[in-house]
Amino acid sequence: MTKFNLWPEEPIKKGNDIELAATLEKSSQEKLTIWFRLPSQALPALLGNLDPFVLAVLFSAMEAQADLEIHGEVSPSLLDNLAEFQKAWTLWLPEKYHRIEFSANSERNQLPVTRDGVILAFSGGVDSTFSAWQHRPNPVEPRQKKLVAGVMVHGFDIPVDQPEVFSRAAEKSRNMLASIGVSLIPVSTNLRDLHNDWGDSHGAALAACLILFQRQFNTGLIASSNPYNYLRFPWGSNLITDPMLSNDSFLIINDGSGFDRVEKMRQISQWPEAMQYLRVCWEGMRKDRNCCRCVKCVGAMLGFRAIGQESVTAFPYDISNREIRHLKYKDFRSMRRNIALLSSANFSPATLRSLKLSLFINRARIASNRFPVLKWMFQVFGNRWFLDPDHAGGSSG
Repeated sequence: MTKFNLWPEEPIKKGNDIELAATLEKSSQEKLTIWFRLPSQALPALLGNLDPFVLAVLFSAMEAQADLEIHGEVSPSLLDNLAEFQKAWTLWLPEKYHRIEFSANSERNQLPVTRDGVILAFSGGVDSTFSAWQHRPNPVEPRQKKLVAGVMVHGFDIPVDQPEVFSRAAEKSRNMLASIGVSLIPVSTNLRDLHNDWGDSHGAALAACLILFQRQFNTGLIASSNPYNYLRFPWGSNLITDPMLSNDSFLIINDGSGFDRVEKMRQISQWPEAMQYLRVCWEGMRKDRNCCRCVKCVGAMLGFRAIGQESVTAFPYDISNREIRHLKYKDFRSMRRNIALLSSANFSPATLRSLKLSLFINRARIASNRFPVLKWMFQVFGNRWFLDPDHAGGSSG
């Protein structure tokens, strides 16, 4: 069986940041240094073992069927949990992932932090914004957890070579969280250089960024993508396997599955700063703002419209039914979910018809490669039919 080696690197001061790194050695010819960069003032809170890096490289090792030798300290409780984590993923996708073994120079659990408060993986989208609102320091519900900080990651939806774009997006998130007394911690990382299937690995990647702060917090929240009645497996972040990314000192919780997307929007619509700074888009060319034309943007815009929130500052351009019919996308699952949610909310029949027509046309476009006549039609008429994803304009209708 193949073996990967994980070697720790010395922390490096880079300007106002501190860089924590480890090198994944796949072979003598193939090595990749994985790094996290954080503000230097966060150094006292940072975990000193290799737990974050084990989570970061886990899917690479499982896909390569490579046992992982860890040349440093790791939490034995994390390795125990990852043994169970692997059982789930190798049953879900047996052709793709395989169980691996871990060995480490040193295994030691960290002492848990006793202070109250949690940290949240925060992107500024609907799900994480809802979790922030639910767990704000002075919530209506006394049993909610007390949120202290949000972690926003540069290198996931915004590439690491776009620092100015991330800076603008982070400023929006910072303003939003500051309005409820929560701080924002920016983290940069090159985890996407591992080229894992992001749909499978994003939960482990988020957990890796959260567990960095184990010396200051004992709980990390990952906002749930799906409600209890619409669970999806396999999916990188989910109710079953997210808690298996924990160790005995730091608990990972998948948060918010008791609410569907429309209800989440209804609740965050009470938060003025959320309505101003919400950012759901990752497909548009300008990733620090909402393009108002991709599936994510359109789903959010129509969701707010369904609860009577006709105008949301974060979405500066409305979309007409005609423009909905002319959308181009590949994420059919999201569109089907939008249609189901809006149908249950007794949404505008004309808009629902436009959504269904756009779904039919986009499915036909993808299938056209198997049918010469359809392929010719989309080659000839496609540019005339589909909107530019970054086009902004139009009105409702």
